[in-house]
Amino acid sequence: MPPSFIDNYRHKGLRKKLVEIVKMNGVENPKVLDAIGKLPRHLFLESAFEELAYEDKALPIGDGQTISQPFTVAYQTELLKLQPGMKVLEIGTGSGYQACILSLMDVEVHSIERQENLYHKTKNLLSKLGFTKIKTYFRDGFLGIPEEMPFDAILVTAGARDIPQALLNQLKIGGRLVIPVGEMATQKMLRLTRTSSNTFDKETLEDFKFVPLLKGVVKK
Repeated sequence: MPPSFIDNYRHKGLRKKLVEIVKMNGVENPKVLDAIGKLPRHLFLESAFEELAYEDKALPIGDGQTISQPFTVAYQTELLKLQPGMKVLEIGTGSGYQACILSLMDVEVHSIERQENLYHKTKNLLSKLGFTKIKTYFRDGFLGIPEEMPFDAILVTAGARDIPQALLNQLKIGGRLVIPVGEMATQKMLRLTRTSSNTFDKETLEDFKFVPLLKGVVKK
């Protein structure tokens, strides 16, 4: 990590407490908890929000977007049932925090961001933090990345009204799509496991609140 990025004993102590909160709320995967404990969340936020970085809450990152609360990040990551070497697609790079948590799970991460300003800002941050293996794309998340399919897992970090068919098509048989779906302010977290070329097993899980998943891109 570059020396200009300060991660002191206080930050580490706050992360340790955060891990206990996430664990208490039901996340059990030790590798997910380890990633939450290792990654300095405050580095993904403006300095004005540093004091709030290790509270279990979503925070603004600009361009009308938020960094998800740590429990949500850990919960979605755990649902993917990742194994080292898997190929993962993330829809909604945002601050890059979730992509880095995925990368710490020893998987190949491809991440799409539709906001051009945010895309460039986060791409630069990931490079400075040393997460150079994460592949980022400025494009419409509804379309996925067909040239990189199939994916072992797909994670959507915004609330969708419907499940994009393109994402289902890009999922490997046996792979999992985790996506919050709903037309209201609150969405249901869904996990879809592809069981054949045209069949999926769907699980309906907890309620969450996400910013909406939108089509198209927003250029500078």
